[in-house]
Amino acid sequence: MNLPATTAGPIALSAPLPRRTRQARVAWGARVVTVGGDAPVRIQSMTNTDTVDAVGTAIQVKELAQAGSEMVRITVNTPEAAQAVPYVREQLDRMGVDVPLVGDFHYNGHRLLTEFPDCAQALSKYRINPGNVGKGDKRDRQFGQMVEAAVRWDKAVRIGVNWGSLDQELLASLMDANSRRAQPWDARQVMYEALITSAIDSARMAESMGLAGEQIILSCKVSGVQDLIAVYRELARRCDYALHLGLTEAGMGTKGTVASSAALAILLQEGIGDTIRVSLTPQPGEARTQEVVVASEILQALGLRTFVPSVTACPGCGRTTSTTFQELAKQIDDYLRAQMPVWRASYPGVEKMKVAVMGCIVNGPGESKHADIGISLPGTGEAPAAPVFIDGEKALTLRGERIAEEFQAIVQDYVARRFGGVAA
Repeated sequence: MNLPATTAGPIALSAPLPRRTRQARVAWGARVVTVGGDAPVRIQSMTNTDTVDAVGTAIQVKELAQAGSEMVRITVNTPEAAQAVPYVREQLDRMGVDVPLVGDFHYNGHRLLTEFPDCAQALSKYRINPGNVGKGDKRDRQFGQMVEAAVRWDKAVRIGVNWGSLDQELLASLMDANSRRAQPWDARQVMYEALITSAIDSARMAESMGLAGEQIILSCKVSGVQDLIAVYRELARRCDYALHLGLTEAGMGTKGTVASSAALAILLQEGIGDTIRVSLTPQPGEARTQEVVVASEILQALGLRTFVPSVTACPGCGRTTSTTFQELAKQIDDYLRAQMPVWRASYPGVEKMKVAVMGCIVNGPGESKHADIGISLPGTGEAPAAPVFIDGEKALTLRGERIAEEFQAIVQDYVARRFGGVAA
C-alpha cells in the first residue's frame, strides 16, 4: 500500500480554545456556582410557571435542577411575584434543592428589589435588561437602584441586552452618528454595535456604582445564528466579562434544537461563552426539562463536559431485521438518564461511560469493541444471537426474547463493578 507523501506532522487534535473571562460567583448558602475563568461552562434554564404559584414554581425548578440546570431563572414581574420568591426558595430548601435562583426583571425591577428586600435576598442573581430599565433621566437612576441592591446583598448580575428590546435612545444616537459617516454601515451592523455598546457601557456603569466586575455577566441575545456569532465574537474581543450565550426565541422542536446547537457550538469551540441556555418552545406535552437535555448534549458533544453515559446507536438500514435495536437503544438511554441522579453520588466517573447498541454485523462488533460495553444485534439473515462486548472483549452472547432486559442487567452490573465495587 502506497501512503501519500507528506511533510507535515501528525494531524492536530481538535479542542475548544481556552476562555479568557473573569470569574463570577453565583451562590446560595453553601452552594457556589463559579462562572467564567477556568470554571466549566454552566447550564441555565428558565421556568414557565407563574411565580406567584410558589409550590408549582418550586416543583418545576426542582425538575430543571435534577435534569442538570445549575442555575434557574424565574420571572419577577409583579409585587405578588416578588412576594412569592422567598416562598419558592423556602420550598426548594425544604426539598434539599440548593440550585441558585435568578430573578428576571423588566421595567419595574428597581421598585421590586427596593420594596421587597426578602425577594432581593432570596435570589442569587439579578437579570437586568438595559433596554427596559427606564427612559431619559430615569434610566440611570433606576438602573442604579438595581445595582445598589446587588451590592447591598452581594449578588451577581447578568446585564442582558436583547435585540427585541434595545435601548432606543442609544440606537437612535448610533444611527445619527452612522448617517454622518463617509461610508455608512448597513442597518444590521448598527444594530450589532448598539447591542455591544449597551452591554459594555452598562457593565462599566455598574462597576462605577460599586459592583465588582467579577460579579457581572453579559449577554447580547438575538434570534439569528449568524447574528449571534458575529455579535459574540466582537463582544468577546472588546471585554473580559463572563458571557452568557443563548439564541433567543430559538423556536420549537428540531428547528430550535438545530439552530441553538449550530450557534452555540461554533462560539464554544472558539472559547466564547461561560453559561448557556437553549431557549426552546416546548412542544405540546413536552417537558420543560428538554432545554436542559439539549444544552447538556451540546456541551458533551463538544467534549467540554460529561453528564450522562453516551449511547452509540446506528440509524438502521435494509440490513436490519426490525426496530429492536432502536427500541433497545431508547430503553438504555432512558435507563441511564433515570439512574444518573443516584449513580452520580455512588459511582464517580460513570458519566464518562460509553455504551453501544448496534443493529447488524457491519459496524456492530467494531463499535461495540470501541465502547466500554456494547451489544451487536442480529441483522437480516444473521444468526439470532447478540454478542456483548465488555472493555473491548467479547464477554457473552444473548439469545431469546429477553435480550433487552438481560443487557440492561449487564450494564447495571458493569457500572457497579467498574465504578463502585459494590452491588448496584
